[in-house]
Amino acid sequence: MIASIQVLDALKSIGLNLYERKIFVALLAKGIATAGEVSEIAKVPRSRSYDVLESLADKGFIILQPSKPIRYVALAPRDALERSKENLKRKHEETIDRIERLKNSEIAKELENIYKQGFSLVQPFEMTGTLKGRHAINQQLNALLKKAKKSVSIMTTEDGLNELYSRHFKTLKRASKKGIKIRILAPVAGGKPASDFSTVADIRSIEAPMGRVAIIDDDHLVLALTDDRKVHQTQDTAFWANSNHATSDILSNFFRQVWSTAK
Repeated sequence: MIASIQVLDALKSIGLNLYERKIFVALLAKGIATAGEVSEIAKVPRSRSYDVLESLADKGFIILQPSKPIRYVALAPRDALERSKENLKRKHEETIDRIERLKNSEIAKELENIYKQGFSLVQPFEMTGTLKGRHAINQQLNALLKKAKKSVSIMTTEDGLNELYSRHFKTLKRASKKGIKIRILAPVAGGKPASDFSTVADIRSIEAPMGRVAIIDDDHLVLALTDDRKVHQTQDTAFWANSNHATSDILSNFFRQVWSTAK
């Protein structure tokens, strides 16, 4: 039985490449087979089938049978998917643990020194980038908020205020406790976000959305290039720059003008 396009696309969506998808389906149809047999059914080069079968076994989709020649056993699809999920969880947890240990190691310090030496050679106008997708934007914004030393000025939309609350309130609260001056401009309609933000920031209301921008320490800016009301979060795009001129001389002045007229 040949799998439908929908089945192959679904297997692709969980991380199986083309050869893995073909061989997994072929082994399901055969039940148990050698690498040569399954490569012939799947129409995959035999030289590649060994690596692919080993990869599928590592991911939890099949089982190796220690015989001569080695035979490969298909698992029931639900069992294979469950095993794959558990393997991914385990590897994810192991990777997180290694990252945490690396962050506190001498290696991390060495990497920081390399970065600082490289950074000293970079011109300010080179420290820019485009952020694609709401998740990437929030990641960069959160990293900058954590590094803030003096001030944070944010202008956003009504939806942006809600997201700022759900994604960054705790970070802003910690910044406020360190004495960092926080100002927020947004169309405020009351409710919990505005109420809670008022305890950590000076928040003022504007009548209509005027875009989304965050200015940190008059050095960093994150400027939205798309309208969050009109694009899907995966298509949301922002511009990041480390530029004292752009932040202090241009956007900070604009922010102060809007701030002076806000309620």
